[in-house]
Amino acid sequence: MKSGTQTKAPQKSQSASGLSSGLFVGAFMFIAFLLLPTNPADAASSYVVTETVETLEYEIFEPAAPTISNFPTLAQYGPFRVVAPAIAEMSGTVDSYTPAVFRQMIAQYPAIKHIEMIDCDGSVDEEANLNLARMIRRAGISTHVPAHGSVRSGAVELFLAGVRRTADPKAEFIVHSWMDENGREASDYPASDPVHAEYLDYYAEMGVPAPTAQAFYALTNSVPFSEQLRLSRNDMARFQLVH
Repeated sequence: MKSGTQTKAPQKSQSASGLSSGLFVGAFMFIAFLLLPTNPADAASSYVVTETVETLEYEIFEPAAPTISNFPTLAQYGPFRVVAPAIAEMSGTVDSYTPAVFRQMIAQYPAIKHIEMIDCDGSVDEEANLNLARMIRRAGISTHVPAHGSVRSGAVELFLAGVRRTADPKAEFIVHSWMDENGREASDYPASDPVHAEYLDYYAEMGVPAPTAQAFYALTNSVPFSEQLRLSRNDMARFQLVH
């Protein structure tokens, strides 16, 4: 019996230990269960989102609205609009036909001595553009850019054709390098190439002093054809290009 009691005692002790251990594990699992999310799917798909917001500072260049004329149209000749017997306004692009229509305008309105350059974006034919400029000079016509008027690219050469050149302080002039029919720009030609002399000779014809002409020509060609440099009336005055 003694040996039997000794045998049972260890068995009872093991059973109590197992019960105690089981209660401990069960309590632990119960607490863990309480701490788990109510929806296991949510727990599996939970994530943290980090959003980085980048703030950019920029400026938008919006050209000023072109001047709107209050004068009635007496006649239209391509980019030229006759608004008075002695005054024409110009808006648009010079092409191969523009010198011919200008000649027609002068034949019909020989008293024209003043051109208001409202919104002139240059030319698609540089030879025609320079021919037109010389026609303006021979006709003894003055050029003027009004407030908010815009003269761009090859139209700057037309402005220089005026026997008297004036501009409002709020006028703008846009310059950049020229490009030939082969896609080559001024910087692609050596300084000794005759193509540069063509423009410098034109400036001389229009009464621009040689040093000033060279400086202005260099400035315009320092800007790629695909870009623009905006000049004010005061900038043009520093180059002696307005009277």
